[in-house]
Amino acid sequence: MTVDAEVQITDLRVNDHACLTFGEPEELLDLTAAFVRDGLSGGLRVVWLSEEPQEALTELGRRGVSVRSATTAGRMEVLACQDGLLSGQAFAVEHAMGWLRDQIEQTASEGYAGLRVALDMGWALRPISGIDQLPAFEQEIATALADTRVSVLCQYDRDRFDPVTLASVSPFHTRSVAAATYHSSPLLRICRQYAPPGIRLAGQMDRTAEDALRMALTEAIRGEGDITVNMAELAFIDLSSARMILDAARSIAPDRKVDLRCNRLTASRFVLLGAGGVPGISLVTGHGR
Repeated sequence: MTVDAEVQITDLRVNDHACLTFGEPEELLDLTAAFVRDGLSGGLRVVWLSEEPQEALTELGRRGVSVRSATTAGRMEVLACQDGLLSGQAFAVEHAMGWLRDQIEQTASEGYAGLRVALDMGWALRPISGIDQLPAFEQEIATALADTRVSVLCQYDRDRFDPVTLASVSPFHTRSVAAATYHSSPLLRICRQYAPPGIRLAGQMDRTAEDALRMALTEAIRGEGDITVNMAELAFIDLSSARMILDAARSIAPDRKVDLRCNRLTASRFVLLGAGGVPGISLVTGHGR
């Protein structure tokens, strides 16, 4: 079995112009949190233009980013899209690029090692003027990043943007970013989680996808540090699959912790198997939002 993965979010270089396509909000938040986390740990300044800035800050904190210290120090900003790219209900390349160049100049003047910018492109789905300039904007970004230590992550919802639009902006990106996916079907998705590290399951988990689950767990265990198995969006899991997850959690070194994040229905399976009494394993109910 092979893992379906494009460039990993953790592999981006200092001046990449990357295109992240995502299929659900959880995927967007996970990958962006890793992008922000790694930028801050590398001494970079980070800016995220989000559709929902307050929710984005909450999610970053939930996923292990030191939000308060980073924002207080001025190392990180999470802003609404209209605060950067838009002028009222209109989009113009000159205005948006002016904002980006100001961010680059500010980063350099404050002595940071570089800049990371995440752009949620959901604003382009609104009824605003100037949307036809989107490919030109992506081309201008690519030109502006040459010979810099600035990377930009453009985020497109592949279910909401039409294929023609995605094809029109794709050539201007140096990298295509997606989550490593072990299984994807209409009923189930198993993929790598980046912040916090682990795996994520959504849908209905049964024996038909046990090989994919085994591979995902094996790769997670091979890493270092604590692991999260995020099952908050799992509607069903059979006892065999739950037992596999619990056995994998038991097998790791005693100094590592495993969080099993579940809804209440899924948690009942693990309670039945005795997860609550295993040292190092935390059964976390709820989505954490």
